[in-house]
This record gives sequence, structure tokens and C-alpha cells, in this order.
Amino acid sequence: MPTVHLVRHGHVHNPDGVLYGRLPSFRLSDTGRQMADAVTEYLVETGLPVSRVIASPLQRAQETAAPIARAFGLDVDTEPRIIEAGNDYEGAPLQSGVKDFIHPRNWWKLRNPWRPSWGEPYQDQAERMWAAIHDAAAATPEGDTVMVSHQLPIWVTRTAFERRSFLHDPRKRQCALASLTSFRFENGTPVEMTYATPAAHIKAPK
Repeated sequence: MPTVHLVRHGHVHNPDGVLYGRLPSFRLSDTGRQMADAVTEYLVETGLPVSRVIASPLQRAQETAAPIARAFGLDVDTEPRIIEAGNDYEGAPLQSGVKDFIHPRNWWKLRNPWRPSWGEPYQDQAERMWAAIHDAAAATPEGDTVMVSHQLPIWVTRTAFERRSFLHDPRKRQCALASLTSFRFENGTPVEMTYATPAAHIKAPK
């Protein structure tokens, strides 16, 4: 009964406050590295049989996966299908948070929040994530797999599992930095989801 743990990467060094999306070279901050260590400690101390570690190609995911892989004597495999969602706002400064999205110049991008019209469709994200998750569970049937990904793809994956609408308020996603959203499989089918926040005691700088 394999379990696949989706880990959101740790806090990112982003002094200019931009929406970094898929941009390269966004690394973990010092706080983010502490978060990655906290996830590693959690996985080791709970005795989970981690047999494989996989990460998105982006630097922040690779850096979060590295200490986990070292702790279990594994390499980090790269999986493009669990990369961050594509977003038309990528690279834009977001000093005012969501208010920056609703400027009149961006109204055309907001025409369809169900899809969404400003980036990669939710359904496409769910399909690529679940394809990667199913492949990972099938490849390691006797143990657990850790997959380090990003907030929105993980949240969309959970939403699809729970058969809920993809339309949501981003501020209400239950997918904290360095959290684990885990899916237990039976006979090739995900049957149970659990959520854990081993880095909740580490406060991200504002």
C-alpha cells in the first residue's frame, strides 16, 4: 500500500516580492532551508518507509528535496510534470498582494476564473499531477514516495481527489510552506488523504 507525499517547497528568497512562477534561480531562503530540514526530521522520526524522492525541476523544489534524499540515502529524481503552474503574471511585482491582480489593465485576464483565464487551466494541472503521482505509486509499490512540488498544483491535486470545484480563494488553500499532502494507495487507487505541517513552528519572514 504505497503512499505518495506531496511536499510544498520551503520559503523562497524573494526580496523584490515578485510572482516568480516558473522563473529560474529562485532559491530557498535561510528560513526555507530550516523548513526543508523540519520536513526531513518529520519523515525520519515518524519512520515512514521513504524509498524515492522526486522534485519539480525548479530550484526551490530541488533544494527542499535535497536534505530529504540525503537522510534516506537516495538521489533526487526530477519530474517535469509536477512543476509550478504557468501564470501570465509571472515576474510581476506583487507588493499589494491580490490587489495587484485586479487592476483595470488586467481585467481581460480575469474573464474566466473557473479555467482560469490568466494561466494554466486547473484541469490540466490536475491531470499532469495525477499522472505523475500514479506513475510514482506504481514504480514504488512497497514504499513511500516524496514528491516536492508547489502550492497551486498540490492544491488542485487535492481538490480533484475530493471532487470539489477548482474555483477557490487562493488565501484559503490548505497547503502551507513545507507541508505534506499525502495520498495512500490501494490496488493502484488513491483511497485516503492526510495533511501535515511539520514546519508550522517556523515563521516565514514578511
